[in-house]
Amino acid sequence: MVQATALIDGNNFYAACEQSIDPSLVGKPLVVLSNNDGCIVARSSEARALGISMGKPYFKIRHELDRLGVVVRSSNYALYGDMSQRLMETLKSNCEQLEIYSIDEAFVHLSSPFSSDLCTWARQLRAKVHRDLGLPVSIGLGTSKGQAKLANHLAKAIPAHAGVFNLLATSNADPWLQSIAIENVWGVGRELAKWCRLRGIKTALQLRDMPSHELSMKCGITGIRLQHELHGQACLPLVQAPAPKKETCVSQSFRYPINNFIELRQAIATYVVRASEKLRRQRQHAGSITVFTRSSPFSPSFYKKTATAYLDLPSNNTADLLQASLPLTKEIFHPHRRLIKAGVTMRNLHSANYLQQHLLLGYSEEMQERREQLMKTIDHLNLQYGNGTVNWAICGLQPKWRMRRDLLSHASTTCLKQIPIVKA
Repeated sequence: MVQATALIDGNNFYAACEQSIDPSLVGKPLVVLSNNDGCIVARSSEARALGISMGKPYFKIRHELDRLGVVVRSSNYALYGDMSQRLMETLKSNCEQLEIYSIDEAFVHLSSPFSSDLCTWARQLRAKVHRDLGLPVSIGLGTSKGQAKLANHLAKAIPAHAGVFNLLATSNADPWLQSIAIENVWGVGRELAKWCRLRGIKTALQLRDMPSHELSMKCGITGIRLQHELHGQACLPLVQAPAPKKETCVSQSFRYPINNFIELRQAIATYVVRASEKLRRQRQHAGSITVFTRSSPFSPSFYKKTATAYLDLPSNNTADLLQASLPLTKEIFHPHRRLIKAGVTMRNLHSANYLQQHLLLGYSEEMQERREQLMKTIDHLNLQYGNGTVNWAICGLQPKWRMRRDLLSHASTTCLKQIPIVKA
């Protein structure tokens, strides 16, 4: 039996999602902007070909993008999250074991007879994803996660491979490893890449074959594992059940600098509501909550403030978390500072499968069940009919400070009101 690991990665994922719901964008240069329409964070292959760089501030190159005919979109996180979930569900139905590595990446484990062709399986899966979701993916195959990452890089870098590369099918993998720069090796950061180049280690092959004791002195067992992975020895198992989160944070920049207490309180309340929804999805309770805000780091009088409250009884109930966090807003507000960002962080997280009751503050079993049912009902309505269908009054109706997304596309996969209507 052939034991293989594959890395399946969405190509230009944010841009591909935009093209998937708007086919008129296919073949056109397209860029996606960061929060508040700040910088370029994603590009289609056509935009890459025009030499448009990542991280460029939009206001600086806006006229150049117009001249080149580049389509610009604001970040549509609801769309990207939904498309990611659909992608992972498609992969699960076609793989034995799957580890979701990021929003657009997944490792899978494969077992097949020696006579089978993994490339055929990969091409069929790639075609299925494109047919069902309209998303292009690249698939790299190897005997370990490290090899799968390198194979995926080759699948993207060489058009002749048509998005699929199998290191297992090569009689000699050394020339391929020699063609990959040290910076493109999974697990090699900027500092380690610089350290390697100073010692003449410039490629994945040279890293694999360098003296192990020398690499161990630099980065310990992590470096040895990396070498073993490049040799094809699987040292990193698939993580099918992610570890429980240690904290949950929700933060955003404002549309414009604010110095109004009511607006800051609305923002903190909005972020608490979102964080509590995340906690319920994660099946966790928070034992403490921290709120924070800051002004622009470029302002002459930089301001930053945090405040923390500890809950006597850990909770993921929005009402409890709002009650604990809103008084903290007074502690972080400064009337003479123009604030550009705020957020909340839930810490001391506990599993929702059990709850250590408080002797003086505990709820009866019936009351606890009613509170949980209320939160489930609100979450269900917001999930079915769109975020904000049922909201808390303290968050405001249509606050002007909300993040700028002037070029936002439709979220037709998650919002009933935005589903296209065809009249025949």
